[in-house]
Amino acid sequence: MLTKRFGEWFEVTVPSNWEGITIEDVLKTEWTMPKQMLHQFRMEKGTRLNGETKNLNTLLKQNDKLQVRLFPEEEYGVSPEYIADLHVLYEDDHLLIANKPAGMDTHPNEESQLGTLANAIAYHFQANGVHTKVRHIHRLDRDTTGAVIFAKHKLASSILDRRLEKREIKRTYIALVHGIIKQKKGTIDASIGRDRHHPTRRRVSPTGQKAITKFNVIQTIDNKKMTLVELELLTGRTHQIRVHMSHLGYPLVGDTLYGGQPIVPRQALHAAKISLLHPLTNEKIMCKAPFLDNSLIFS
Repeated sequence: MLTKRFGEWFEVTVPSNWEGITIEDVLKTEWTMPKQMLHQFRMEKGTRLNGETKNLNTLLKQNDKLQVRLFPEEEYGVSPEYIADLHVLYEDDHLLIANKPAGMDTHPNEESQLGTLANAIAYHFQANGVHTKVRHIHRLDRDTTGAVIFAKHKLASSILDRRLEKREIKRTYIALVHGIIKQKKGTIDASIGRDRHHPTRRRVSPTGQKAITKFNVIQTIDNKKMTLVELELLTGRTHQIRVHMSHLGYPLVGDTLYGGQPIVPRQALHAAKISLLHPLTNEKIMCKAPFLDNSLIFS
């Protein structure tokens, strides 16, 4: 699919499979634009065809130039802050994937908080002349490292949120756990809820939210009684991997909240890979996040 950006406008050269459908069909069906956003586009004349404002019911022809106003200037929503060594794994006009280091929140938990990945992304946007809200699609715990997706406009955010909900974004983690896991692969399907005895801890609970994690043993470290395991999240509950592995009897090394031993300074968990389809073009994106933390060794 041929695309360009002109200031606030995103231009798509209409492919053959869009011939004979309307502008509204593209927005509603191809890009799953929410009703409220679609109404806003209609009211604000946020679409053009071949440079002219057209009714959303206008039929498209192959090689038409469809322009959509996706990039209006916005406030960042967080304070831009220079943070050295921001690792951007992928970036285009629609999304950014960054490699979060240990000891950093994904986004501020209160308005004045600085030092988060979102603050660093805001600075990166500012330095590159991008004026858009910083929108994280998912989060990582403060001491978990690895890949985090940010959307660069409302439509990309809406599409990626929905795809995450429908399990269409594949997130692969690597963890080091206590104990030797004899089962080479498996699926943990155990609902997770709050632990009423502890303000931040979660626990497996039949009344909690559905939570599913797949695991695959990479290597057993017999002399240390540890296992290196690859995990895939099919849902995104708070502390999901940490709770599920602890529930099985294999807590993460360093994860003292869930029974791990403090032999390293944090839980041994890294978001190593993300695979997804591009929200606007459906091209496949696969990002591997290099391991940055010298305080842990995942091999």
